[in-house]
Amino acid sequence: MAPPHQNHALGIAMMLLGFFLFAANDALGKWLLATASVGQLMLARAVVGLSVVGGLLAPAGLQPLRTQPRIGLQVVRGFLSAAESALFFWALTFLPLADVMTYYLAGPIYVTALSPWLLGEHVGWRRWLAVIVGFIGVVIAIQPGQESFSWGALAALTGSFAYACFMVATRKLAATDARVLMGWQLVAALVVGLALLAVQGWNPVRPIDLALMAALGLGSLLGNSCVNISLKLAPAAVVVPYQYSLIIWGVLMGYLVFGEVSDMPTFIGAAIIIAAGLFIFFREQHLRRQAVRSPEPRPPARG
Repeated sequence: MAPPHQNHALGIAMMLLGFFLFAANDALGKWLLATASVGQLMLARAVVGLSVVGGLLAPAGLQPLRTQPRIGLQVVRGFLSAAESALFFWALTFLPLADVMTYYLAGPIYVTALSPWLLGEHVGWRRWLAVIVGFIGVVIAIQPGQESFSWGALAALTGSFAYACFMVATRKLAATDARVLMGWQLVAALVVGLALLAVQGWNPVRPIDLALMAALGLGSLLGNSCVNISLKLAPAAVVVPYQYSLIIWGVLMGYLVFGEVSDMPTFIGAAIIIAAGLFIFFREQHLRRQAVRSPEPRPPARG
């Protein structure tokens, strides 16, 4: 039986809500990019986020910043987050919403491929095979050599790799206060937003657009909060697979809001990427359970 504080059904619901909010946030960002620049969106998200996170950190002052480990990696992680967000928004100016989301779904596959070198983790042949299959899915989705392989696709691929590096850094900083990690992310987003504005300039926007930009920042925080609550209510093995609902919301919102219809190679590539990602996730869960049952030293698992 699950511990009394756990509720699997509510955990699943919170994970679905979190990724619905992420998709809605991304759709809102794409909508705003018709008049606003990427720098403006980054700046708006950072200002709103810092207003909230700063309030959470204020009672403790600078103490959390001084006591948390590996400050350099925290800063690098923050700028990786800012880079992947900026590249995501830039890709949205070229590509349909669901297409950009498809490229970012490959992030966990990149993490597995990088983990032997950056995390010192053993990856067995089963997961390496899943990584290769996932990369094939990415190639199918981007259709190299076709007109669809554009600057937008390059931005999305680069952004998804930055996202994978961000997740690797997050693993290394697992013991760090979540408020501090989010604070560095928002500070980096503020710096990147200001740098982009210096290059792009400030586009004239209506008051309603400013309100929507504020909603963009709040939506990101709410989505992250829902995911965190979900992981407290239910085991990762139960709720994490529901993150792939993101592509469903992306397809629906892309069609209903922007009239976008992704082509068949994108759908096939997305299906392969999701299948590979799920295999890697469940394989890692299986290996963790084996390690718990057999705490004595043993050779690395062969998969």
